[in-house]
This record gives sequence, structure tokens and C-alpha cells, in this order.
Amino acid sequence: MLETVDVGVQCIDCYEASAGAAPVAQLRALAAPLRGARVLHLNATPYGGGVAEILRSEIPLLRDLGLAADWKLITGDEAFFSVTKAMHNGLQGAGRELTAAEQETYLANATRNARLLEEQYDLIIVHDPQPLALLELHGKGAAQWIWRCHIDTSEPNPQVWGFLRPYLVGYDAAVFTLGGFVPPDFPVGRVEIIPPAIDPESPKNIELGAGLARRVLQWIGVEVDKPLVTQVSRFDPWKDPLGVIAAYRLVKAEVPDLQLALVGSMALDDPEGWDVYRQIRDAARLDPSIHLFTNLTGVGNVEVNAFQRLSDVVIQKSLREGFGLVVSETLWKGTPVVAGRAGGIPLQLQGAAGGFLVDSVEACAERTLWLLRHPDHGRALAERGRDLVRERFLLTRLIADELRLYGSLLGTPSVAAAPAAKVGLAGELRDPVCGMQLDPSTALAIEHQGRRYAFCSEACRQQFTGAPERFLRAVAAAPRSGE
Repeated sequence: MLETVDVGVQCIDCYEASAGAAPVAQLRALAAPLRGARVLHLNATPYGGGVAEILRSEIPLLRDLGLAADWKLITGDEAFFSVTKAMHNGLQGAGRELTAAEQETYLANATRNARLLEEQYDLIIVHDPQPLALLELHGKGAAQWIWRCHIDTSEPNPQVWGFLRPYLVGYDAAVFTLGGFVPPDFPVGRVEIIPPAIDPESPKNIELGAGLARRVLQWIGVEVDKPLVTQVSRFDPWKDPLGVIAAYRLVKAEVPDLQLALVGSMALDDPEGWDVYRQIRDAARLDPSIHLFTNLTGVGNVEVNAFQRLSDVVIQKSLREGFGLVVSETLWKGTPVVAGRAGGIPLQLQGAAGGFLVDSVEACAERTLWLLRHPDHGRALAERGRDLVRERFLLTRLIADELRLYGSLLGTPSVAAAPAAKVGLAGELRDPVCGMQLDPSTALAIEHQGRRYAFCSEACRQQFTGAPERFLRAVAAAPRSGE
């Protein structure tokens, strides 16, 4: 039997203060036809990444709403997780291919995990590439299977994609963070676009008074009366921590007492993280103003909460990104962000809300310095960002959108989308970039190759026109309304 992750007990009514009473009421309406439905979320680690954080919050709320929701883990040894990390990187475009021995390691572990999946479910949601092959190796049974991909697979390594693609053929639906993340020649007929979200009531995001936040950071060695910039992320080359250090050094030449905190998490399924950690440690060794923290040295959710509240600027200098929820986490706390133009980050910083998008070390340093010198403007940017997060990136919206998908796959009665649910399902009028359900009378629109496409914002329209072929993959996979 696969290992079950123990989670706490949560009440959806507790989210009225952060999300509003109307969205919470709609969640109950969406969940009512699904009461008793057996739902399994399956991934590779109970801690250390965004997927685990979302599931730890979501599973108790699904149970509170009446669904029989479980969260289970596949298991494997270090060799298996080294292979899945290579797959993870390959799907994001890394050049390294999988050897025949690595492919065999993956399939042997996947076969063993497939045998351990013993219970019966109505819906099985498989997260990312690690458990992807279980449907083929276990058998579909009576369940509806969903592949939930949290990374940008738009330009995968052809050999890695060629190995994994056949194992997707049997899935009933696939969910991507953004429409532009779908890989070429995608074999699943139904594609949904559902961005992730933050939990405003989790220890990482719950209100934390300034006095307590200062005490927390002082306790671990941060000088809270000096300027502080922070990056919170996995220790991953795609997060460009060495680029953050380079930008910090440019800013420190102008702000001599500046501190940098690099706050990273080590995940069970990411053996590469220790290599990156050692690179950061070596680069920072001679600078006592660079603070390096991990979840394995006592820096957890409450400490991250304090860092995101008390930092003058939070940096997220990603080169490739799934969504980058640290941006929404930071904006929720009223702190401005300087971030790489990658993945879902532009969606969270659209319309100059929240901070600045950058494409180089020099631009990162320039914008960070500007925010340090103009704190009032930074707070105003962050406040606009917080409003956007409240509207589009809270957990209540994510659960509402997923409940609509579950109901559609299981054939339960439909419920109106607003106010909690935001995205359009396949066949509904939706933004091909972010998935937002649209009103045809107010949506921005363009003509492309004889077909009309509608958008929620100028930012999404610009992303589409910059690379329409990427976003057309999701459109092509999804049936049009009436078909």
C-alpha cells in the first residue's frame, strides 16, 4: 500500500475573512454534488516544494467539503529520484538525455509503486513526472485520471519527452499552470489551464505581527535594523541563486550595510539541491552579510513568513519557472518583488502591480536599488499586488476551479463559475494564456490565422502574440464549445 500523508483538520468557513463569504458559499455549492467522491492526489514528496504545500492545505479542505480525499506518495531510492530530477529538468529543456539504465530504473520503481496502489478511487490526480507512468502500469480501472503538470514543458528535451509521452495516452485530462506550458504533440485530448494559489491561512501566510516577525529573524541571526533583500526558493539552478548573489553585490556597492538572505528548502525528491547549496555556500563564504538558511536547519514556514514581511525587497530571479507562488506569498504580505520574466511570474506582476520584471543581473540590481531608495512607491506597488492576489491567487479560487473540473469529469450537475471559480473549462470561452473565463462583451480580442482569441488583460494578449504557437497547443487539445 502506498504511504498516506497525514494532514490536519481545517474548516472552509475560516477562509471567509481572507477570501470573502460569497466564495466560501460557492465552494460549498460546488462540492455538494461531489459529496462522498473518492479523490486521490499522488506525488513524490510530503515537503519541500510548492505541490506539497498546496496539498497539505487542500486535502483537509476537500474533506471538510464532504469529499473522501487522500494524499499518497510514491517511494523510491536515491537512484530513482536522481532519474526523476533529470526528467524534471529535461521536460524544462535541459540537454541531458536519459540513459537506457535510467529509463529502466524509472520503470522498475514505477511498476513497484503501481502494485502498491490498492484502493479504489473515482478521481486520481497525478502530479508531475515522478508518478506519471502509474496509469499505464497499474491500469485505469473505473477512475478518471488527471495529470497535473506544474512545470513549463513547452520546449522539452525531445528524447526525455519521447520516453514519457506514451505513458500519458490513457489520461482523461491534463492540467497545466499556463496555456503556454503544453508540450508539442501532446497526447491527452482534454487540456485545462488552472493556475495554483496560496493558502492565506497557512503558517507561511497567516498574519504575523511586526514585533514577533522581528524577534523571529533576530533569533536566527538577521540584523533587522539593516536593509534586507531575500530570495525564497528551492536550491535549484533554474532559480539562479548565483545570479541573485551577483545582483546583490552590485546593489551593496551603493548600500554598504545591505544584507541578503537565501532561504531554501530541501525536498525528498530533489537530490540535486545539495549540489546547488554547496555552490551557494562557496560563493557566499567570504561575505558575512549573506545569510543562507534551509528547512533542515530550523527555518520553516513561520520564518519564511517573517522574511517575506520584513524584507525591503524580495527577489525571485527565476530563469525557468512553473508558477513562482513565492511572488503571491510576498505580495500578500505587502512587500514588493523583483522577479525574472519566467513561467507564471508575469501573471502575478501584471499591470505594474507588485513590483518589476527583469531579464538580467544588472536589471535585477537596478530595480532592487530603486525600491530600496523609494520605499513608499514600493509599498504602493505591493498593495496593488495584494489586491490582485486576493482576486486570483487564493486557495479558495484553486479549489473552486478544481471542483468544477471534477464535476465535469464525473458528470455531476454544473454550478455557476463566479465568484470563487475563475477559470474556464474546455469548451468555455477562456483566455488561452491564463485560463481565465471570459465575458465576450468585455474581453480583449485578436484575430490569428482566421480564428478569434480573447484575453483577460493586455499582459495576456501580449504573451500570446509573442509566441502564439505555444498557446495554440492547449487550444487545439481542448474541444470547442458545442463540439
